[in-house]
Amino acid sequence: MRRWWRDGVSGVKRSRTVVGAVILSTFFVGFGGGVIFPILPNLGVVLGISPFLVGIILSANRFSRLFANAPAGVLVDRIGTRKPFVAGMVIQGAATFGYVIAMISSRPELWFLPDVPEAWFLGSRIVWGIGSAAVFATAYTIAADVSDGGSRGANMGLIRGGVLFGFPTGIVIGGLISELWGTVPAFVVATLFAVIASAIAYATIPETHVEGDEHQSVSVWDVDTSIPSVTVGLVNFAVLFAYIGALFATLVLFLDHNDLGVFGFDAQASSGIFMAVTVVAAGVFMFLGGYVSDRTESRIPTLLCFLGASFVGFVLLAMADSVATLAAACLLIGAGQGGTSGPLMALLADLTPDARMGRAVGTNNVLGDIGGGLGPIVSLPLIEQFGFWPIYIVCALLPLIAGAILLGGVYRETGHFAPNIGFLEESADGSGAPSDHAD
Repeated sequence: MRRWWRDGVSGVKRSRTVVGAVILSTFFVGFGGGVIFPILPNLGVVLGISPFLVGIILSANRFSRLFANAPAGVLVDRIGTRKPFVAGMVIQGAATFGYVIAMISSRPELWFLPDVPEAWFLGSRIVWGIGSAAVFATAYTIAADVSDGGSRGANMGLIRGGVLFGFPTGIVIGGLISELWGTVPAFVVATLFAVIASAIAYATIPETHVEGDEHQSVSVWDVDTSIPSVTVGLVNFAVLFAYIGALFATLVLFLDHNDLGVFGFDAQASSGIFMAVTVVAAGVFMFLGGYVSDRTESRIPTLLCFLGASFVGFVLLAMADSVATLAAACLLIGAGQGGTSGPLMALLADLTPDARMGRAVGTNNVLGDIGGGLGPIVSLPLIEQFGFWPIYIVCALLPLIAGAILLGGVYRETGHFAPNIGFLEESADGSGAPSDHAD
């Protein structure tokens, strides 16, 4: 399938069109997700529910996505990319509309709607997670299908960046709309953006993954446990554990403890600014990291450089006693996380046969979600017990451990520590197993 997409100039142009459509769709759906995010943490005030229940509602999408990632990947390998991608967009749009129903369910004229807004919100978050699992599994698989070794890294980074930049843009818009016009209009706008994303996907995304008799039946438990999938997944686990679990979950506490802030803001507002710095850095380097790995003909040197940037960033974070040092730490950590993302997914595609790419992405997403979800649970109690700098130093070691896992897994699979992309392409086109061709 990959060769069909890159046959001649027209194939390259169509490949770029498909990648652009995926980026645009994921940007709008990420935008819609960001619009509602400033409002959801305030549900306790809006609905009069307990902070614990608010926390359950906020986390529900991550837990449902955790269980949906592997089946979504299997589904992609069974029926292709177009239907699950469009369905995932539609599901996320329906889930967003569920927020609107939650806010209006108590109105007397809508007596036929159950007046349980917290249940509507919880159900919507669960459904959103299922939809996002389908979107992520298909988006990366589409990028793998329509790319070759010279463009795969950049395309992976661009697609991930579409979601990343859409989300903070939506946060800003969502905050403004809810402040000026109210909560319900903000949720309506979020729904409209999700509908736009669905329409773009339906109109522009072709089938890229299966054709003819490749529609074979597989079990929903047929997850990919190959060396490349587990290796890439463990690297993703380590990076997201440190990035989300240590930086995002503890930054506001770190600022408050060290009496640091910017522009006269308190710890909460300042933490949002520093997080924005990391997000922008991650978004920029997602593309640059993938592009560099395409040009250097090997993913490994680029990956090791950005894992090293994460290491230095967390060391600086542990020692940060000024705004300048903290800003440098956030830039390096963001660059490390983003710069790792594109080449890492491209490496997974390099090492995975086409027929199992959906499942491989599902395995990667499962391990990444476990890392991102487990990080705050582990880091917050340990920081309360031992303080900030020991935990940040441990988090600095995680990228180094991830680098060792990466080298070990790639060598085990290919017989080389830094295999050439062309070598992997020839191996995949031949028998679908790079290790069969390793020296």
